[in-house]
Parts: sequence; C-alpha cells; structure tokens
Amino acid sequence: MKIEGLQALISGGASGLGAACARMIIAAGGQATIVDVNEAAGHAFAAETGAKFIPADVTKAADIEQVIAGIDRLSIAISCAGVGISQRTISKEGPASLEAFTRVITINLIGSFNLARLAAWKMSANTPNEGGERGVIINTASVAAFDGQIGQAAYSASKGGVAGMTLPMARDLSKLGIRVVTIAPGIFDTPMLAALPDEVRASLGASVPFPSRLGKPEEYGSLARHIIENAMLNGEVIRLDGALRMAPK
Repeated sequence: MKIEGLQALISGGASGLGAACARMIIAAGGQATIVDVNEAAGHAFAAETGAKFIPADVTKAADIEQVIAGIDRLSIAISCAGVGISQRTISKEGPASLEAFTRVITINLIGSFNLARLAAWKMSANTPNEGGERGVIINTASVAAFDGQIGQAAYSASKGGVAGMTLPMARDLSKLGIRVVTIAPGIFDTPMLAALPDEVRASLGASVPFPSRLGKPEEYGSLARHIIENAMLNGEVIRLDGALRMAPK
C-alpha cells in the first residue's frame, strides 16, 4: 500500500515508537491520528507535527470505537501502547501482585486486540486497492516474548500473546485483504528506558551484538513503513533487535 493519502491510527502515539510511526506516516504523505493516555504529551506532539490527537485508553472499547468512528477511511492501524513491570513470581515478600500482572496483560495484549478488532471492522468496509488490499494492522511485541528475563513474567506473557495472535488474526482477515504483522523490537531508546542512569543505558546498548547501541524509534518506524508498502508481509513476527538474545538477567 502507498501511504500517501491514507489515514492511520496509532496507539501510544505521543512518544517513543508510536510517535516515530506517526512522523513516518506524515512524512510519507499520510494522515496520522494518535491516541494516548498522556494528554499533555499528545497535545504537544500534535501541535508540533500536525497529527490529530485524541485522548483514549486502548483497553476501553467505547474509547476506541469513538476514535475510529471519527476517521473517514482507516487503512493503517499501529499498536504501540504498552507498559512494563519487573516482579518475580515469588519473592521474600510473598507471591507476585496479581493486580500488577493483570494490568500489564490488559494494556499490552487486550489493548492491542481491542484496537485491532475495531480497526479491522472499519477497514472491512474499504474499497480494496488494485492489489486487493483494504488495510494493514501492525502490532508491537518484544524480544521478551521469546527471551523473557528474570522478573519479566507479566511483560513476556503479554508480548507472547501479541506474537501468538498474529498468524490467526492474519488468517481471519485474509479474505478481506487486511494484513497483520507484528514487530518484536529489542532494546530501544524509548521513554520506558529514559529514566535509567546513563551507565545502565550504555550497558544495555553494549549487549546488542550489532549495532551495539540502543535501537532508535525511527528504525522501528522505518520497518513499519516497509511492512505497509510490502504486500507479501503478512502473518509474521519480525524481530528488530540487532541479533540480541536476552540473558536471564
């Protein structure tokens, strides 16, 4: 699909990977609507880039339904909203918090499915392009889906779920000409890592075989663009990690 003139919806679009995707869509001549729970960051990003910002929670069906209803012709949906925690299954204080585990699953996995299902329904009414395509859905997993570290049971489970639903969702939507692809990034320079000390960030970057640095959000956006434009990419989970394989800790 050619991005020029198309409308895209991006969750977690006020910062990090989502913001990079919104910038990419706009640079390619498309229109970007971003949703985020961080209203201050969302409004600031919209003012800077010309993206449309709507405060919304991906875990709430009514929020996303309302956002999608306001988009004339949705052709691209990218899920980047996510959270992470670190807690061992048990510790000296007792078992892990079930509430915290549930929150991560709800935002990362259920939130991604919520946006995908509603976006797909909207896309199904599109007139297909010359290649038979009606839309593209890109979800965000993580290398933690495959190489989960100590204390990452919740995050790994949520991202493993995103990876696991990629193929069946692509098969569900194939007759409608809607593709589904998941990106599994490694260690990227996003707000989730911004609070870490510089020496920790440098150490994380050095653990990547090549290039030995943190990934750049625009590199995620570049892959998202290729997925949108390459019709043969479908039902696949693509690692974007510089050959990183996470150690236990």
